[in-house]
Amino acid sequence: MFGFSHGGRGHHHHGSRGGGGGFDPERFFHWIERLNDSEHRRGGGGGGGGRSRRMFDGSELRLVLLKLIADTPRHGYELIKAIETLTGGAYAPSPGVVYPTLTLLDEMELIAEQASEGARKRFAVTDAGRAHLDEQAETVATLMARLEALAAQRAQGEGEGAPVRRAMHNLRHAVMDRVKRTDASPELLHEIAALIDEVAQKVERLK
Repeated sequence: MFGFSHGGRGHHHHGSRGGGGGFDPERFFHWIERLNDSEHRRGGGGGGGGRSRRMFDGSELRLVLLKLIADTPRHGYELIKAIETLTGGAYAPSPGVVYPTLTLLDEMELIAEQASEGARKRFAVTDAGRAHLDEQAETVATLMARLEALAAQRAQGEGEGAPVRRAMHNLRHAVMDRVKRTDASPELLHEIAALIDEVAQKVERLK
């Protein structure tokens, strides 16, 4: 799956470009984004079959995130997980959408960063943010109802593949959260890739 020259686990990993050559971080991130896109197409578009439309436009996602932050201060990963929970695992916004939206909300002075441990930025709603939510209360209620409806639809239509989809969601979020931290060293990326390769090999051997 991911070619790299050392893994420390006793496995021989084959790269898709002829093997060897060392771990390629850009290919790694590209694989994660492809996983995110495939999960979004399966559950997040709200439409039937084929290519799905976006769950929210930019202004709608801003309101959803602002509402969740007003409920309790959160950082980006917590917001992603909160939305995933609200939809019963049917939809989770991409970190590539959530974090720029948080930056915009901060610049609009609707949220403010709180002191927190580690590299994660936790945000709380400001007075201006609460006033904005009050002004948009009807729209916010509609958006939250959309999330709940998606959860109900997911519960009715869950098939035998649901446990695997949930596991893939968990893997995607765990990997994205860890590798996007500032302390994600090349050695750590090798270790994560080795773990994923190891699981892939075990799945291939299942009978």
